[in-house]
Amino acid sequence: MPAERCSSGGGRAGRAAGLVVLAFLLGLTGWSVAALQPPAAASADAPAQDFSATRAYAHVEQIAQERHTAGSEADRRVVDGLVQTLADLGLDTRVQHGVGARQTRSGETRMARVENVVGVLPGSDSTGRLFLMAHHDSVETGPGAADDAAGVATLLESVRALTVGPRLRNDVVVVLTDAEEACLCGAEAFAFSHPLAGAGGVVLNFEARGTTGPPVMFETSEGNADLADAFAEAAPHPVASSVAVEVYRALPNDTDFSVLLADGEFTGLNTAFIEGAAAYHTAQDTPARLDQRTLQAMGDNALAMTRHLGTRDLAPLASPAEDDATYFPLLGRLVRYSGTLVWPLAGAALAATALLVLAVRRRGLSSTRRTAAGVVLTVVPLVAAPFAVQGLWWLLIAVRPGYASMIDPWRPGGYRLAAVALVLAVVLLWYALVRRWLGPTAPAVGGVVWLAVLAAVLAQYAPGGSYLVALPALAGAALGASAALTSSRVVYGLAALLSGGVAVLVLAPTVFLFFPALGLRTGAAPAALITLLALALLPAFELLFTGPDRERPRGGWLGDAAVPVTALFVAVACTAAGLMVDGFDEAHPVPSQLAYVLDADRGQASWVSTEKSPGTYTAGYVDRRGRMPADYPYLAGQDVATGPAGIADLPAPVVTPVSDTVVGGRREITVRVTPQRAVRLLALDLTVDGGTVVRARVAGRAVPDGALGRDRMWVVFHAPPAEGLQARFSVEGDGAVRLRAIDGSNGLDGLPGFTPRPQGVDAAGSHGADLVLVAATTDLG
Repeated sequence: MPAERCSSGGGRAGRAAGLVVLAFLLGLTGWSVAALQPPAAASADAPAQDFSATRAYAHVEQIAQERHTAGSEADRRVVDGLVQTLADLGLDTRVQHGVGARQTRSGETRMARVENVVGVLPGSDSTGRLFLMAHHDSVETGPGAADDAAGVATLLESVRALTVGPRLRNDVVVVLTDAEEACLCGAEAFAFSHPLAGAGGVVLNFEARGTTGPPVMFETSEGNADLADAFAEAAPHPVASSVAVEVYRALPNDTDFSVLLADGEFTGLNTAFIEGAAAYHTAQDTPARLDQRTLQAMGDNALAMTRHLGTRDLAPLASPAEDDATYFPLLGRLVRYSGTLVWPLAGAALAATALLVLAVRRRGLSSTRRTAAGVVLTVVPLVAAPFAVQGLWWLLIAVRPGYASMIDPWRPGGYRLAAVALVLAVVLLWYALVRRWLGPTAPAVGGVVWLAVLAAVLAQYAPGGSYLVALPALAGAALGASAALTSSRVVYGLAALLSGGVAVLVLAPTVFLFFPALGLRTGAAPAALITLLALALLPAFELLFTGPDRERPRGGWLGDAAVPVTALFVAVACTAAGLMVDGFDEAHPVPSQLAYVLDADRGQASWVSTEKSPGTYTAGYVDRRGRMPADYPYLAGQDVATGPAGIADLPAPVVTPVSDTVVGGRREITVRVTPQRAVRLLALDLTVDGGTVVRARVAGRAVPDGALGRDRMWVVFHAPPAEGLQARFSVEGDGAVRLRAIDGSNGLDGLPGFTPRPQGVDAAGSHGADLVLVAATTDLG
């Protein structure tokens, strides 16, 4: 936006105006963030037709009394309680017993014995099925109050509210899956074999990767336009962004929702709350830590969406729409528009930016050469500011090594404010230097040019994210061109205020959501968005600076330096405050990832950790890095830290041949693998010298094709029965066949050389934490 003729020599009055404009934009930022926050929790005596977080919380307390991994006695008690609760509400409730099987994105094949709880609330004249989904199992390291007792409790309380109101038109199917944490195998078993899944339908899935914050609708099926409209119309707390959908589709992350989408018969929406990731998958994910306001927001949305979709014709929603919608939160509402408008808006931003470049040239505010230089030099803050924030995280790790294995600190607020201030310091220092050489217009226009160009790039490769830069670029360019037509400071100030307001309303909520979504460990990503916002706000910040060099009063440069220096001071102060507030203690421990591996074939035992930089406690067990000499669940294919361990008196699983015949030129081998201790998983590592594993069945379920067709088959089976697994292999070739069986349990207590973790240190939120693995190989001839 042009500045040289409207802000120069403003003196105290000009800076006062700048402070007013920036104060308004800061207030708008606060408003846009506050509008995302969840409401107060409704009491237990709230109207029966409403959702009450207090009532739902009682379910959380019941489910998350203890750790309840798939296949455990604790989880069976949870299943029994869920069946009773749903049956008491009048639902036709059954337990689906089955085996799920799927191949992860890394190529590993995982299977599990599952117990899915499925309840049906029949509709009056159903046009399709609405599936409400959450998972009832927890991780091995924690009771799973947020992940996912909160999701289950949300559905139980929502169904209770539905049963006291008018009957819905459509069938509602409650699906509480098993073994989500292990392999998403409950969802796979439901989609694969449950009769209610055959015709597909619309799915609402509820998850968590934190303990507080607003529930975010972060994932959708393809062609989400109609579902996005439904969410915007019905959800009372519509926190969602189409850029989140684009980001999640690019990440190697999955939930039960991913499994149903891959089935091809389902559409739907996936919701999770993500603030408080430090407690994710840890012993600290307790009912006491769960924010009941978050539970209220999730429940309000779940109930409202179920009522809305339960009365609509589901047939159109059960199939993808023609395109994805663009949508984002705006002061408590969800703005949305058709994906067909993405390119027109990006094109309009480019066209308006071109007009801005021409306008500032014709008015003599910046030559083409200066503007081009401004565009090129804008690369500096676009790169330097995110790098500075990433550097801040590395500095925090150097000062506090316990952060090294964390996504986010326990109390990250101070550090996030420091990151924002650090980005502003970098951008404003760059601006102060460049404007001395090129004047204020060239770098400001350069920022708009980059916003417009990025709008076009995103329109091509991530259409749902294009709005983030297209709308600020369009507003900045259009208002900037208007301001170029006059030398009025009032017009300039209004243009800076309005264009800055658009940028704040569009970008600030996304920045707020990106911090917990990606964590400070990848702080460069939210920092990139903050940089774009800072560039869009340069016309407003210009009001704090003195005029061009030819009019600069004595000491003007020192006055200009005060602007970025102030931001830097705030960054330092917030960092110091963060370090004082976020210390480690018993309630906020340092995460420690440690496993024990016993190789019965070699007669060797090792301590193993996946920590990149082992903390003080873990370093007492490991002293070198490298890959394990053989593969083990959760440790295969990666560099790990290892150290020698004493050999524990732990029996290896026993492989008992059942039959061995030749059928059609292929060798058919059947074995039973029986653990000799209580375990949560069995891994089968079958190798054929010079041959091929053609087919396999484990616990009666065919092994996915992706694990076959080579001389080796690797399958990890979760929740195996105590009596063991029967497995059948069909192999080609005359080479020797060997089966290496590995079983896994949790709990390091009692192992030789193990010392319980001290206060302030606890098991990390990892599936491999506190894992005890015992392996032995059987020659099958």
